[in-house]
Amino acid sequence: MTRPGGTPTPADLVITGCTALVHDDQEEAGFVEDASIVVRGGVIETVTGGGLPRPDAVEHIDGRGQVAMPGLINCHTHAPMVALRGVAEDLPAEEWFNDHIWSIESNLTAKDVELGARLACAEMILGGVTCFADHYFSMDAVAAVVAESGLRAHLGEAFFSSQGPEGRERSLEFALRHRGAADGRITTALAPHAPYTVDDADLAATAELARDHGLPVHLHASESRAQTETSLARHGVTPIEVLERTGLLHHDVLIAHGTGIVERDLPVLRDAPGRIAVATAPRGYLKFAWGPTPVRALREIGVPVGLATDGAASNNSLDVWESMALTSLVQKSAEGDPRWLTSRQALHHATLQSARAVGLGERIGSLAPGRPADIVLVDLSGPHTQPVHDLAATLVHSARSADVRTTVVDGRVLMRDRRLLTIDLPATVAELGQRLPALLDRSHGRRIQAYDT
Repeated sequence: MTRPGGTPTPADLVITGCTALVHDDQEEAGFVEDASIVVRGGVIETVTGGGLPRPDAVEHIDGRGQVAMPGLINCHTHAPMVALRGVAEDLPAEEWFNDHIWSIESNLTAKDVELGARLACAEMILGGVTCFADHYFSMDAVAAVVAESGLRAHLGEAFFSSQGPEGRERSLEFALRHRGAADGRITTALAPHAPYTVDDADLAATAELARDHGLPVHLHASESRAQTETSLARHGVTPIEVLERTGLLHHDVLIAHGTGIVERDLPVLRDAPGRIAVATAPRGYLKFAWGPTPVRALREIGVPVGLATDGAASNNSLDVWESMALTSLVQKSAEGDPRWLTSRQALHHATLQSARAVGLGERIGSLAPGRPADIVLVDLSGPHTQPVHDLAATLVHSARSADVRTTVVDGRVLMRDRRLLTIDLPATVAELGQRLPALLDRSHGRRIQAYDT
């Protein structure tokens, strides 16, 4: 672009001297040395190597010694649950839900959700997450925090059948009202909780709403093998087959967890008319003693598997770097094959497959001209990342979330040199701390739902 008279117009942002993670036309990850990334209007204009002279820019970042890569995507979380981090440890899922989490969540106010979401967004920005898929309550508050923080998000208002038709209607109303909000950074979904808390009639009604309004669906299903066995014993079908018979698989569906997906489910998912994806959050499965998501089998049938953390109440962190490393390691153990999942395959799940999982595969997940500038810079100068013999392995197995120096979304710098620019973290922590006593009270004996599966 040029000014009148032929003088080049300064770019909005230029990052120079970095090593850039890019994808070729076969989606193989590669690295461009001494790269320059030019951003205009929130979009990547060029990614070039060889240390070419940098153009004038309103903002310049010296990326020497750092890797520029697509921002990480947390494909399934409950961001406000950071307020419950560590309140129920070392418990089976039924006790965790019934005696602790769903009792505490009955106390939630919109202000609690807002503060939890703000703390979560700060944690994710610091960890190089530029987009997250959230499934929770009082989601108007979460959407407001997303707009304020500068992050990208895929949001759904969760509902149970026990709430009556009003729960489903609130989920629809939220999805329609916030679709395209925050300058287009917010996308939305219908968000039934799970087949064991939402009955078939409500799931079928959700499928009709998805069709009528062009909305995707985000829900939990086949979270564990025990859930699948219970569903078979009670109903004769797996949770995945419930989704198929209620019509949900005719639409775009993001399935959280899927560790209970069994062999009979694979042709159902493969042949589904809709775009189906699964989000895997391995740290939480290890804590609950669940098995792993069958990533290899899903990949073989063309179902994208994105990386996730779940909520911090079960996972204790929103660290997608940890999810990336654990996905690789757990899959090697589960498959008995050290050649699966490789570091480059893990990077593929962290970038392009995660982007597809949240329905943004044509927009984010890659540093390429024409894509939104969702970029993180990772400092590999620490002793734990040196020397670098295999850059992909260093990123997956040696780098940490604390190595992220800079986080950019839509060309806007949200964190620079580890300094948050859009969230007041100390004020958020202080205000949330004042609200915790009332939030944690369980003496009332209420809970929002019963876990029975």
